[in-house]
Amino acid sequence: MAAQAQGSPKAIVTTDQVRAELMAHAPDGADAGKTVWVGLQLAHKPEWHTYWKNSGDSGLPTSLQWVLPAGVSAGDIAWPAPKKIAIGTLANYGYDGTVLLPVPLTVTSGFKPSLLSGDIEVKLKAAWLVCRKECIPEEGEFSIKIPVKGSTALNTAVFNAAFAAQPRAVPNPIAGASPASRALLAGAALQFEVQALPVELRGKQLDFFPETPEVIETAAPWTQSWDGTVWKASVPVSSQRSNSPTLMPVVLAADVDGQRQSYRAEVQVVGEWPKLAAAPTVSLALDAALKANASGSGSAVPQSPPITLLAAILGALLGGLILNLMPCVFPVLAIKVMSFASQADDRQARRASGLAYTAGVIASFVSLGALLLGLRSAGEQLGWGFQLQSPAVVASLAALFTLLGLNLAGLFEFGQFLPSRLASAQAKNPIVNAFLSGVLAVTIASPCTAPFMGASLGLALGLPALEALLIFAAIGVGMALPYLAASLVPAAARALPRPGAWMDTFRRLMAFPMFVTVVWLVWVLGQQSGIDGAGALLTLLVAMAMVVWAFTLQGRSRVAVALFSIASFALLTGTLGQNILQIQESGSLVAQGDRWQAWEPGRVDQLLARGQPVFVDFTAAWCVTCQYNKKTTLSNAAVLADLEAKKVTLLRADWTRRDPAITAALHQLGRNGVPVYVVYKAGSVPVVLSEILSVDEIRAVLAQL
Repeated sequence: MAAQAQGSPKAIVTTDQVRAELMAHAPDGADAGKTVWVGLQLAHKPEWHTYWKNSGDSGLPTSLQWVLPAGVSAGDIAWPAPKKIAIGTLANYGYDGTVLLPVPLTVTSGFKPSLLSGDIEVKLKAAWLVCRKECIPEEGEFSIKIPVKGSTALNTAVFNAAFAAQPRAVPNPIAGASPASRALLAGAALQFEVQALPVELRGKQLDFFPETPEVIETAAPWTQSWDGTVWKASVPVSSQRSNSPTLMPVVLAADVDGQRQSYRAEVQVVGEWPKLAAAPTVSLALDAALKANASGSGSAVPQSPPITLLAAILGALLGGLILNLMPCVFPVLAIKVMSFASQADDRQARRASGLAYTAGVIASFVSLGALLLGLRSAGEQLGWGFQLQSPAVVASLAALFTLLGLNLAGLFEFGQFLPSRLASAQAKNPIVNAFLSGVLAVTIASPCTAPFMGASLGLALGLPALEALLIFAAIGVGMALPYLAASLVPAAARALPRPGAWMDTFRRLMAFPMFVTVVWLVWVLGQQSGIDGAGALLTLLVAMAMVVWAFTLQGRSRVAVALFSIASFALLTGTLGQNILQIQESGSLVAQGDRWQAWEPGRVDQLLARGQPVFVDFTAAWCVTCQYNKKTTLSNAAVLADLEAKKVTLLRADWTRRDPAITAALHQLGRNGVPVYVVYKAGSVPVVLSEILSVDEIRAVLAQL
C-alpha cells in the first residue's frame, strides 16, 4: 500500500505500520566542502519490521531516491547493524522499533544556493516493505530545507546513536604478520576464519550477517567457536544460491557490557564453489517473489520444488498436445482433417503434408518464443499470448478469419485474385499450404495456456535462449503430434472417409466455425476498446467482404461495384480504424460484478493485513480457457456459496491489454500466461490452482481456510 504524503511533500509520512521522517544533521553548516548528513527514520509499530541491505530469506531493503540541487550529491546508506528476525521456517535481517538510515551529502563548489532562501532543498522518494506475518509495500515523498549558513543540530542525538550502531571496520592485518580473514569452501559449507576482532568480543557468541544476499542458508543451524584470537564458523551454503562471490563482507555483532557492538570484516572466499542445481531458475523466481511482494501478488509464494529442464520439456509437450482441444483451434484442425481425407489414397502426399504442417507449427512456436524473449530482454514486460494484447493484431486476425470463412463458404477462390503463374504454383505445391495451416493454427492457439504448460513457460523465460527455445519447440511438437502420427501411420488413412461430394458440403460447413472465431475476436476487441471499437471492426469486416464479393462479379458491374466497395472500405479504414488501433493501454477493461473487484498492485497485501482471505483470477478476454472456467466453475453455486461463507475477497487481474504489473505478478508466481488462479490466506503459503478449474479442487482449498 502506498503511503503518500498529503499535498506537497513534507518531512513526515505516517501509515498504520510506520512513522517515517526525513531528518538532517549539519552541525558545522552546509556550505561548500562540508559533508551534511540526512536520514530517513522509521519508527515501527509493535511486531512490524523493515529490512537491511541483505533482507535474508524474504523481504526488500528500503530504497531511497534523492532529488538534489546541482553541486550536491548523495552517498550510500550507512546501514546500522541489523537483527535476525525469524518467521516460521524463514530468517530475515532487518529492524524493528526505531531505526535511522543515515546518508551523507557532499556539497561541492559547484553548488549555488538560492539568492532568496540560501537553503539546500532536499527531496526524497522512499520505498520500504514493512512486514509482520504479512507484508505491505509502502512509499512516501519527503522534502526538507537545510540552511547553508548556520548549523542544523536538532537531531544530533538521533544521528549519533545511528553512527554508533554502524559496524566498525575490522582492521586489515599487517602484511606478512598475520593472514587475512577468509572463508574456505568445504563441500556444502563455508568455513569462516575472521582475524583481528577486538579483545572485548573474544570468547563471545557472535551474531552473523552476510552482506551478500542469496549465498547461505539463512535459517539453517550453524556453528561457531574461537581458536585463540581467531573467530571460526561453519555456515551452510544455499543449494539455490544466486551468487558465487570471491569476497564476502560480513557483519559480526554481540552485546558488550549492555551495549551492542558490531564489526565489519572483508572475507576472502577460498576454493571452488559447488555447482548449482540443474535448474534453479524457478526456485529463484519464487524467492524473488518473496522479495517483491510490493508488486501485489501476495506476502509469499508457494515453495514448490523447482522443475528440471527435462520435466519442463515433457510438460510443454503434453501442454501442446492438449492445445488441440481448445475450441478456437477447431476450425484450423477441421481443415487439416479435410486435407488428410483428400489425400487418403496418396500416401506420399499425406506424409509430406503432415511433415510440412509439423514444421509450420514448430517454426511458429519457436519464432513466437524468440520474439517474446527478445522483447523481454529489451525491457518489455510481456508474457505468453502477448500478441493478442494488441488491438491491431486482433483486428488483423478477425479480417484473416473472415476471408477464410468466405473462401470456405464458396464466395470466392484465392486463385481468382492471384496471377495465373502464382495460382498454378500454389496448386503444384500443397506443401506450402500445409506449412501455412500450421502457422495459422499456432497463431490462434498460442494465447492459450493449457495444463502442464504454465510451469514450463515460467521456467523458459529464466533459461538461456537455446534451452528456452527448446521448450517452445516442445510445445509445437506436442501440438502437431496427432497429425504427424496420422500422416505417417497407414491405419489412420484407412480410417478416413474416401474423397467425394461430401467434402464440398463439409468445406462449406467449416465456414461457420471460422465465423464463430471472428465473433470471438470481435468480442476480444470489444473488451479492449469498448463497444465503439467492436462496432468499427464489424463495419470494416462487412466492407472487406463487399470488396471480395465485388471482384467475383462479371461484366461492367464488376468495375463500378469494385470501385465503390474499395472506396467505402478505404474511407471506413481511415475514419474508424483509428478507433481500433489507438487504444489507451491503461485502466481496467472488464466491468467487475458485485462479487469481483479489480486487482491492483498492493491490493492483496492490504486485504491480508486485515485478515481477509483472497482469491485472484488472472484472466484475459482472449483466453478461451479463462472464459470457460469463468462460465462454469467460477459461476458454480456451491463454489460461490463457499467463497461467501469463508468471506473470501475476489480479485480479477485482467490481462486482456498489456499490463506490466500483472506480467510481473505472474512472473513472481512462476507463470507466464493465463489462466492462473491463486488463493491467499494471511500467514500461509498461497495456493496456485490448476489451469482448468474443477469445483472439487476449489472447494477443497476453501475448506482449509
